[in-house]
Amino acid sequence: MPDSAPPGNPVPGAEVRGMFDRIAPIYDAMNTVMTAGLDARWRRAAVRAAGLAAGGSALDVACGTGALTRELARAVGPDGSVTGVDISERMLDRARRRRDSADAVAPRYVHADALALPLEEEAVDAATIAFGLRNVPDYGRCLAELRRVTRTGGRVVVLELATPERGLGRLVAATWFGRAVPLLGRLAGGGSAYRYLPDSVRAYPSPAAVARGMTDVGLRDVRWRRLWPGLVTLHVGIRAA
Repeated sequence: MPDSAPPGNPVPGAEVRGMFDRIAPIYDAMNTVMTAGLDARWRRAAVRAAGLAAGGSALDVACGTGALTRELARAVGPDGSVTGVDISERMLDRARRRRDSADAVAPRYVHADALALPLEEEAVDAATIAFGLRNVPDYGRCLAELRRVTRTGGRVVVLELATPERGLGRLVAATWFGRAVPLLGRLAGGGSAYRYLPDSVRAYPSPAAVARGMTDVGLRDVRWRRLWPGLVTLHVGIRAA
């Protein structure tokens, strides 16, 4: 997408929240089907990028059913702390029902807005958002909140679907995400939610624009890369003093 992207998702927040409430029962299964199971690999890459150590702390924003939150909990171990926040209560209900791993801290799940996070400044070692930034009404404000709650020297990680520029990823995006996934979503009872998905990806800023946005809010050493097969980008920035 051109760098002249809008400052955020134009779909009203209440509509986005209602959509995720409706698809909560099929969300995990659809993610696996849509990505042929690659979403688990992408989440593991995000956890590695967060650079967490045993006993550390993390915040997972737009945590949904807690798939990434649980991976972060394993990374910090039983002595760490992890909080997941989301605007969808039904997503959080499903996250809370998941069994915790014996080698991981039990995550704390909080109903909250990504633009007003319920944590103090410099509260965590790393803050993540996976497949959620393109859904917020103000990208810059969300990034600023992620930076605010991260300690100096800690990392902000953004994992997001993005329009591939070329190759296999572009073909998959056009045929699978653009045509097949909306049909599968309707058949699975997701209504228009999976038509919204490709539309929101097309409207999302370019990776370079996202990197600039991260720098603008005070993150340094911002870097990004595409994860195979080019359907997602992984951005990482460090909170400057």
